[in-house]
Parts: sequence; C-alpha cells; structure tokens
Amino acid sequence: MSIPLSYNVRNLMVRKTTTLMTAAGIALTIAVLLATMGLVRGLRSAFEATGDPLHVLVLRKGGNAELTSLLTQEQFQIVKSFPGIAKGSDGQPMASIEVVTVINIPSEDSPEGMNVTVRGLSVQGVQMRKLKVIEGRWFKPGLREVVVGKSIAKRYPGATLGKQLRFGKGYWTVVGIMDAGGSATDSEIFGDGNQVASDFNRADTYSSALLEATDEGTAAALRNALQSDRRLNISVMTEKEYYEEQTVSSRPIQFLGTFVCIIMAVGSAFAAMNTMYAAVARRAQEIGTLRVLGFNRGSILFSFFLESVLLAIVGGILACIIVLPLNNVTTGLGNFITFSETSFNFRIGPELMAIGLVFALILGAAGGLLPARQAARKEILTALRET
Repeated sequence: MSIPLSYNVRNLMVRKTTTLMTAAGIALTIAVLLATMGLVRGLRSAFEATGDPLHVLVLRKGGNAELTSLLTQEQFQIVKSFPGIAKGSDGQPMASIEVVTVINIPSEDSPEGMNVTVRGLSVQGVQMRKLKVIEGRWFKPGLREVVVGKSIAKRYPGATLGKQLRFGKGYWTVVGIMDAGGSATDSEIFGDGNQVASDFNRADTYSSALLEATDEGTAAALRNALQSDRRLNISVMTEKEYYEEQTVSSRPIQFLGTFVCIIMAVGSAFAAMNTMYAAVARRAQEIGTLRVLGFNRGSILFSFFLESVLLAIVGGILACIIVLPLNNVTTGLGNFITFSETSFNFRIGPELMAIGLVFALILGAAGGLLPARQAARKEILTALRET
C-alpha cells in the first residue's frame, strides 16, 4: 500500500518556512546554471549565425584573426582572379579587400570605454553580406561615414544615428544602423574601406579578403586552390569556420559558471538532506503510526524520497522564474581573437528550463535518499516512543 501524494504536499505546506528556505537555496544553484548556459548559448548563437557557407576568407599565412593579419593589394589582385568566384551584376568578381581595426567607445556599463571592431570595406563587401539598414542609409564611398550594428547602437549612446565618432584622423558620422540578424556583425562598425585604410595608414596593407564562391562545392575547391598557391603565402578558411572558432571566448565563462554551480549544488544537496533529516527526526511518531496503519518500509522510503524531490521541483520552478527575465537581454563579452567586445542576447528557452528542472530533480534525489532510508529503517516501537 502506497502513501498518497497529498500527504507529502501537506507536509511541505505545513513547514512553509523550511520549505521556502531549502527551495530558495536550490533555486539559486539552478539559476546560476541556467544564466551561465543562457549566456554561453547566446554567444555561440551569435557566432553561428555569422558567415555564409559560400564565403571564403583569406588571411595572412598563419593568421587566425583579421585584426593581426596583413594582406596586400597585390595579393588581392591575384586572389580575385581565381576561378570559382561568383560574378556581380556588373560582371566583376564578388571579392572584397577589407581592413579591420578596433576603437574605444564609452558605454553606459563602461564609461572608460570598450573596444569595438571597425571594418573598412567596399560596396561589394556590403552587398555580399546581404545586410539591411533599419535606420538611415549606407555610407558613401570616400566620406567619413559609418553604419553601426544594432547592438552597437543599443549599447553605446555615442554611436546612435546622427552622432559623430572620433577615430583615425577625424570625426566619422553615423549615417545608418544595420541589422545582421543577431549575428556578430551586429557588434561591428562599417565604413568605406579606402577611407578607413587611409585614416589608419593602412593604404598598402589591408587585413583580409572575402570571396564569394558560386556554390559550396566550388567554395571547397577555391579554398584548396588558394591554399596550395605558394606565391600568395596565405591562410584560407570559410567564413563560417572563422566565426565558429571564436566561440573559444565563451569557455572561461562556461568553466567559471560550472565551477561555481558545482559548489553551490553540493551545498544545496546538503541543505535538502539536512531538511529531510530534520523532518524524519521531528516526525518519528508519525512514521511509527504509518507503520501501524500498514504502510511498509518501501512505501515510507518512497514517500520521504518523493517529498525531497517535490521540494527540489519547487526550487527548480523558482529558478526558472528568476532567470526568465534574462531571456533576450543584450550583453557583451570580450573576444580573445578580435580583442573587441561582441554583443549578444541571453538565450534561455524551454530546453534550458527543462535541463534546470532535471538538475533540480537530481539535487532533490541526492539530498533525499539517505534521510528516506533512515525513515524507512525505524522500528515501530522505537519510532512511537520518540518525541
């Protein structure tokens, strides 16, 4: 004969203060886990959404970042002559030589400023990325005009439409805000390539070249052909691969969050265990009465174990309520490859909440098993004598 579930629910309701305190401890543990996972997932989503499988990125030999790469116009002229590159409406190869640098802009979170990526590129480079301007217009070649990603405009008050940014050799006017669909490009500033190169004395040495292949099979062949050409001394990868490698930025946060969560999880499990041990000690006569009424040891063990699990579920639900407001909140994280901040949104969806609830169940099971065994092993007469 099994003990009704209503018995466990009533016991949790009677011990409101103890229940809430233990559930709160479990909730904080799960909340830290979900917040860390949501942050890492958001950063990875931003990088995974960046790049086109048809785009091939050309860097200096051995280079793994555009910021530290040097590519000459001479190399670019050779690169864009390779077969397999798509043609634009004007009949020219879909190829863009670009210069990448970083500037410092004050933000609301960091008045002293944060590094932001500035990309100088051609009109061809803009067309290849298939972006859209949600406010203003695109920059005009030859002018100190920039278009900023929507994450930049959101996080940096000085980089909104109509404002001026000082970098290079003068002031640059923000003439547009672009939407890159939540990708890492939303954290960049675009300007005319020749003008950016001139302002940073990079007229002879750019950072990278972006090529668009006719199809994915051709993209692989183009990559191999460029890589094997000894004249060029270059590294070649797909644009997708380049941005996927940048997810390394999330590893320290993921490690630290997981480490803190493990410590808190141990504490929460012991808190649940302590609560259930106290419940067993306080309800000794009640346990004896249950045995007299005909409930066997297995029923009592399962009942107390279930009570601990229910307590943990309450904590898991509280954790989901705590972290849910973080979903789609924009934040930023320093990128170890680009040495600039990448903005992204927390991603806390149903699947992460399900993981949190499962983890809460594990904590409840770990904290409730031993106390439940102690309750089940009590002898009837001994339990009835305890006060």
